Amino acid sequence: MAEHAKAVDLAVVGHTNTGKTSLLRTLLRDEHFGAVADQPGTTRQVESARLLDAHGRALLILRDTPGLEDAMGTLDHLDTLPASGSRPDGPERIRTLLDSPAAQNRFEQECRVLKAVLQADAALYVIDARDPVLPKHRDELALLAMCGRPILPVLNFTHAAQADPAAWRTALARQGLHVSVDFDTVVPPVDGEMRLLQRLALLLERHAPALQRLQDHLQAERVERRRDAVRLIAELLVDAAALRLSCVDEPTAVAATARALRARIRAREQRCVEAMLKRYRFSAAVFPQHTLPLEGERWGMDLFHPQALRQFGIHVGKGMATGAVAGATVDVLTGGLSLGAATLLGAALGGTWQGAGQWGRRLMSRLSGRREMTLDDPVLQLLGIRQLALLRALEQRGHAASQTIAPDTVSATGAAAGPATPDGRADSVPPAQALPPPVQDLLKEARSQPAWCAIEGPAEPDERRDAVIAALADALQATLQAAA
Repeated sequence: MAEHAKAVDLAVVGHTNTGKTSLLRTLLRDEHFGAVADQPGTTRQVESARLLDAHGRALLILRDTPGLEDAMGTLDHLDTLPASGSRPDGPERIRTLLDSPAAQNRFEQECRVLKAVLQADAALYVIDARDPVLPKHRDELALLAMCGRPILPVLNFTHAAQADPAAWRTALARQGLHVSVDFDTVVPPVDGEMRLLQRLALLLERHAPALQRLQDHLQAERVERRRDAVRLIAELLVDAAALRLSCVDEPTAVAATARALRARIRAREQRCVEAMLKRYRFSAAVFPQHTLPLEGERWGMDLFHPQALRQFGIHVGKGMATGAVAGATVDVLTGGLSLGAATLLGAALGGTWQGAGQWGRRLMSRLSGRREMTLDDPVLQLLGIRQLALLRALEQRGHAASQTIAPDTVSATGAAAGPATPDGRADSVPPAQALPPPVQDLLKEARSQPAWCAIEGPAEPDERRDAVIAALADALQATLQAAA
């Protein structure tokens, strides 16, 4: 109880089906809290949850309440109740209502809401900004005001085409509510939580220190989530760049090895996607296979399809575009050597190249009739770009969202791709969206270190590998910040 006394207690209230439970899901980062449906009266009981600090102490208590359905009738009934004192105030009149038989039958749902507001420090009045301002909303606000608690209107679904938040702010001001906050639970603003807590601090001055601690904690969590996410992407890119498969230089073996390389890359990307979803506390169920699969090979469009490269603004050569064999790069070090020239060169260099480390081994492998295959640079670019696009999409997604993310229509900036040009490149994704030079330079180093690849198993301990991953994560962070 002492812990709860220190926490800020908020009742989340509003008309039926305005997104109260959706707001809690987004604030709690829990897509399973409560029940959400496109029908009225989904929440019938008062449910509560807590936001904790890094030490597990409750800083905020959130109470999800049933929707208000008959505020006008409740107000009319209040006028018929006997006064409990010579000059009863609003909270006293509400308590009289709660003690009356009507609290157990006709106005049971409204009384549950009012009881939660009386017990709270303040109320968050959730508004569906797509709805017109109606008398029922004014009645609800008048009824809630009688509880004597501060009310913060929260405008939900503000990104919808039919939303009119300006009309709502005007109507709220006429009700004496001049402080409100826009918070779309489907597409919440990046700083939405902070703005909501800042508005609350204006209304609850004595709780301002606790609300500031919560803001600091949430900001630290956000920074940590992004840091972990870019680290996951950096590890994926190093693994993909370092992956190297060898095969006999014969068409059937080359084709089979190319398929194996692509399969390993797809599976490794999928593990990265799964880890990112888990880090942002999204389940696989909200991403069906045709858009963002966690099983199978496709992510909107297959990673190795030339059209996928074009959609992200990556131009490919004619051979790759026509053959669609991305991922089958032959080591160019020995390209063009005839058999006789290769034999002569091998005899001339012999022991020198055998002792020259990985480049010597690769050359001798090529001279002995084998081929090494790595991931093409354009595909490596796409791998990084669409993981960054996924990261942005997850950061901008509320945990109440029911629509799926379609990565094949999301650009590197997180915006929807525009119509394609005749050559198939989306207008909204210019070629300049490629990974910046610092990232490409680090990946070139990773490409020369096959021992760094951890796709088949743990990589060998290597301080330089760890340093490259850390530097790559920093470069990706800078890329995200520059695009913000």
